[in-house]
Amino acid sequence: MEILETIGFDLGHGETAVAKAIVESIEPPQMLEINNKKNQVTALGWHPKLGYLVGEQALIQAGVTQLTISFKQKPNNDPKYRETISTFVATYYRLLKESKQVEGGEGSYFYIGCPSGWSVSDRTEYQKLLQEAGIPRLNVVPESRAAFMQAKEAGKLEYDKLVASVLIVDIGSSTTDFTLVKSLEEIPIDFGSNTLGASLIDKAIFARTLANHEQKALLEKVFQEYPHHQARCELACRKAKEDYFSNEQLYSDPESFARGFESINEQIYFIPQVNKLMMEEILNQPLPELKLHSWMRSFRDSLTEAKEKLDELGIVPKLVLMTGGASRMKFTHFLCQEMFPEPETLLRPDPEPERCIAMGLARVGRWDLRAAAFKQEVNKLFTSNQLKGLIERQIPELIESLTKPLTDGLIVNAVKPGLKDWQKNKIRTLADLETSLISRAEQWLKSDLAGQIINNQCTSWFNKKIQPDLAAQTDPICRKFQIPRSSLRFEDSIDPNFVNPELRIGDAIIAETVAFIVNVIIGGGAVASIITLILTGHLTWPIALVYGASLMAAGMELNRKTVQEVIKTNVDVPGWIRSSFLGDRKIEDICEQIKPELQKVIQEQLTADQEAFDKLIGKVEQGLQKTLSTKVQSCIILIQ
Repeated sequence: MEILETIGFDLGHGETAVAKAIVESIEPPQMLEINNKKNQVTALGWHPKLGYLVGEQALIQAGVTQLTISFKQKPNNDPKYRETISTFVATYYRLLKESKQVEGGEGSYFYIGCPSGWSVSDRTEYQKLLQEAGIPRLNVVPESRAAFMQAKEAGKLEYDKLVASVLIVDIGSSTTDFTLVKSLEEIPIDFGSNTLGASLIDKAIFARTLANHEQKALLEKVFQEYPHHQARCELACRKAKEDYFSNEQLYSDPESFARGFESINEQIYFIPQVNKLMMEEILNQPLPELKLHSWMRSFRDSLTEAKEKLDELGIVPKLVLMTGGASRMKFTHFLCQEMFPEPETLLRPDPEPERCIAMGLARVGRWDLRAAAFKQEVNKLFTSNQLKGLIERQIPELIESLTKPLTDGLIVNAVKPGLKDWQKNKIRTLADLETSLISRAEQWLKSDLAGQIINNQCTSWFNKKIQPDLAAQTDPICRKFQIPRSSLRFEDSIDPNFVNPELRIGDAIIAETVAFIVNVIIGGGAVASIITLILTGHLTWPIALVYGASLMAAGMELNRKTVQEVIKTNVDVPGWIRSSFLGDRKIEDICEQIKPELQKVIQEQLTADQEAFDKLIGKVEQGLQKTLSTKVQSCIILIQ
């Protein structure tokens, strides 16, 4: 069945939230409700008649005999832990399906978060455990990735920040995780055993309240016999903490207190309370879970260690993104800004940390699916031979575009200078002229100037012929995934080596072309007249010069071809008459006369050089694939 929706399931140590994103939409994810609330305390209760209850209902429903809270942790083999996690997720899943908020089955893909400090094996084991809840499609991803995606798609991160270095500080109930996102790659900053969670503050408030309670001994007995009462009292401490950090200014007065409340029975009440003075004491008191360091010191030490690790990598983050419910504690903002000061680093606390991860997980799921589909669409261009066919169709255009400038270049840089040298008596015979022209042509074709002409024509061919055809293939893909069409276009100047064929104008072709030029010279004007006089017997002295008297006596048969070859090879026309044989005007006329034939010869040679253009097709195809793959990786973050 087709995946219709991605479900972001933020199963937190303290709170749980769920969001849904429609795969074929770019609308923001929708927060889902359990017990008419978008955020629930992570609590699982058992009621003899109602069965398993979650969240607030587990806390307030009369008759609940078992209650477990704050049970998220690394996967382990404890049967009670495993049963609690899988039952909680299964109950949530059932309630979401019953309320018609999710499709369920194969149509819903659940993305469940975990701390970024968890190893790959931890994630794999956690995923296996969660699948016991009966969710067919499920994936476990780091919560830091969800925070990054939420910030990106909610418009809180500009593109330059997306591709730069972002430090994500996720202050959760059980852990505080630091993750570096560099060039879209996540790099967890591992501090070993990470127990720095905000629930330690709840526990400190609980211990302080219990120690000062006038019925301390009775409460301890009640908590031992009825653990669910202790769980409720710990939640009351958490509410007092959250109230305090939501209104710190209000509780700076020694007479004002943020309070929680839990009734054990009609005579016993548990009322935790904190104000500024008390909270400062709690934050700075040694805690056994933190090796007798205070919460405040441990957080500062973690920031210092994170900065030191980044310094080792030579990285100054452009942005510190704070998330997790406990990131509402203002003092954490001040400590982060102190460690990573502006203007080098900007601080961005998430305005809705309690919903950030759930929405981010839903976005990650949708992005994963759409990004995979995007890559698949681009890969079809590679596997279907579309790119190869696109290039092959335009090879005749490339040959035609190369022919004229190469012809003009040969005439200007080889033919004219050679004829001028013969005209000025720098070259003895027409055979020597032929050799000179061949050398000049070969030398020019190998020159930087010829190479530049080929580069320019190939680049122009790519821009005018290949680019539009390629854009016709990639633009629909960009429209489908709602990213700029320029994302897959080659709008920057192309590297000439990328589209330059390794042309070989063969020696035989050059020789044939040069022989044609020399024959044009011999066949025209005064030289042709000399040949006619010799053949009609009206001019005999050149024959003696050429053949010698003995050959004449032997009666050697003369014809035009023979005389032409002899003149070309042996006759050294006197310098004083060369300018009349081959004046400047004559040179220009010869060049114009040979141009069409030269173009034809070069075009035929290029067309016949199938190997060079087959290599070019392969080279351009591979280059396009490589460049498109790079562009895909660069622009894929733009997909929503």
